[in-house]
Amino acid sequence: MERTFAIIKPDAFAAGNAGKIIARIYDEGFKIVGLKKLYMSKVEAEGFYYVHKERPFFGELTDFMSSGPCVVMVLEAEGAIKKWRDLMGATNPAEAADGTLRKEFGSNIGENATHGSDAPETAAFEIPYFFSGLELLA
Repeated sequence: MERTFAIIKPDAFAAGNAGKIIARIYDEGFKIVGLKKLYMSKVEAEGFYYVHKERPFFGELTDFMSSGPCVVMVLEAEGAIKKWRDLMGATNPAEAADGTLRKEFGSNIGENATHGSDAPETAAFEIPYFFSGLELLA
């Protein structure tokens, strides 16, 4: 079994879609082994997205991610990273396939409802950024 990190972003949370997204996660066969609702500070968002600090959208991204509550999760499944990325869909909701979370719940490339680790190395950084080992239930 593989684990991946996922976020229900502030836009989806504010729109009341967190429960619908969590239901889809279960429907797709994931096990949620960690889950928290939190309000990411600007500093926490900057630390989390540090790999993008030189990109022009960094300030806008970290402002958005610290604009309201979100839900952070650790998901477990066979091939969890790819499976979660497939369920999320393309970063730009306008380009996302029908039936994906971003197509259904995202509004634009910046406010696209969900985040997910893109590789095992990314998951290895992202999971412990928000969860201690004691918080992950097997």
